[in-house]
Amino acid sequence: MVLTAKHRGAARLAHVDAPAARLGLQPGLGLADARARVPGLDVRAADPEADAACLDRLCDWAQRYTPLAGRRVGTSSIDPEFPYPEDFTLVLDIAGCAHLFGGEEALAADMARRLERQGLTVTIGIASTIGAAHALAAFGRGGLLRIGDERWALADLPVAALRLDAATVDGLTRVGLKRVGDLVDGPRAPLTARFGRAPLVQLDRALGFAEEAFSPRLPVAPYCAERRFFEPIVREEDVRAVALSLIGALAGRLEAAGEGALRLRLSLWRVDGALTHIEAGLSRPSRDAAVMGDILCRRLDGLAEEFDAGYGFDCITVAVTEASRRDAEALSLAGPDAALELTRFVDRVGARIGRGRVRRLAPHESYIPERASRAVPAHMAGEGAFPAAGTLPGDPPERPIRLFARPEPVEALASVPDGPPLRFRWRRVTHEVKRAEGPERIAGEWWRQEAPTRDYFRVEDAEGRRFWMFREGLFEVETLHPRWFVHGLFA
Repeated sequence: MVLTAKHRGAARLAHVDAPAARLGLQPGLGLADARARVPGLDVRAADPEADAACLDRLCDWAQRYTPLAGRRVGTSSIDPEFPYPEDFTLVLDIAGCAHLFGGEEALAADMARRLERQGLTVTIGIASTIGAAHALAAFGRGGLLRIGDERWALADLPVAALRLDAATVDGLTRVGLKRVGDLVDGPRAPLTARFGRAPLVQLDRALGFAEEAFSPRLPVAPYCAERRFFEPIVREEDVRAVALSLIGALAGRLEAAGEGALRLRLSLWRVDGALTHIEAGLSRPSRDAAVMGDILCRRLDGLAEEFDAGYGFDCITVAVTEASRRDAEALSLAGPDAALELTRFVDRVGARIGRGRVRRLAPHESYIPERASRAVPAHMAGEGAFPAAGTLPGDPPERPIRLFARPEPVEALASVPDGPPLRFRWRRVTHEVKRAEGPERIAGEWWRQEAPTRDYFRVEDAEGRRFWMFREGLFEVETLHPRWFVHGLFA
């Protein structure tokens, strides 16, 4: 079987399987030539996006071995303009993790066994540098390379093992530099003058003489706890019990560090290789195991229909993906904190229906009342999401309890053009004004080309109903016929 990709109007081989390679087929060969050599060829169209997505899933799956897992998609060494990447590689930094699996060789054997169960063919190279490990896996037979053995282990490999572009590989081959050992033993100045710094930089990285940056696919969680099982667990109750136990362990670590969790992630590894991430967030940093466990379990309940244990989970982890400083709080005799209880309510509801669906009004940069606030997710403002009331008990509110989305026009009669209304008709009902307070003048936003000025009044009618009204336009300055509107109700 071969995979093909279009290049300059012609189909070329992008990948070949082992039997096709034994028959002399190789990437870059035209499809017509390949069919002539092997008439019974099984041809499939290449899908680079699907391959990259699959590699992302494998990269997430590989986090069962180390949190530092990334992927690398290399360019084709056949033709610099060939659109299909030739090299799909997983890169794992297992320093400090291998002893948990019995050593590097045991870790590699366990990974290979699990990937083969998923129907994948894998070659694993382990070395002290990314370049050496990649060369062993992609161009060698894999295996474990001890520190200091990079020079002789890479000497017989082709120069393409140094992850060079196609043009550089072709140029080095033409002058007789076909193996990595040819670059190690040759003079550096002429090589740099002709091919640039890339060959020697890649060589030094592979041999450990130069540093190479490595970026994991997902950021490393500051706190993480995991549990592995000899026999997979299937029941949701068992998953919940393990998650609560791991959260209890994380709570102690958070308390020792003086931090609180803002975002949690429950990861479930199935024995067939499938990985499920369940994330939950909190509006305020917390290290209370009961609070964190309640939010995460509610999130798990919200995904009950999508919960599929398959043949069971053999590894479960709980990670704090985002944490913040949380100082100790003094006990209060004044009763429960209303703002704290409201944030916990929002977290619980958001865990069931989605955090983005629980919204609140937040201040917006506008002094036009209907634009001075906007709906945002309730958890976005953190500590300031639920401020206390700004007025003293007994003081009349400066803004109405109910604000209309759009002001409603009314017919009003005033004693003087710039004075408060004496009578107004709204929704076919006439209201006699007994008390009025104002005006509160709000100018239009000039950058929106809105000239009319608003004079707001707090008005009470004869039956005690209170309205928030405004007159639009200054008399004889902006208009000769000012209009009146009702914008909200106080009670």
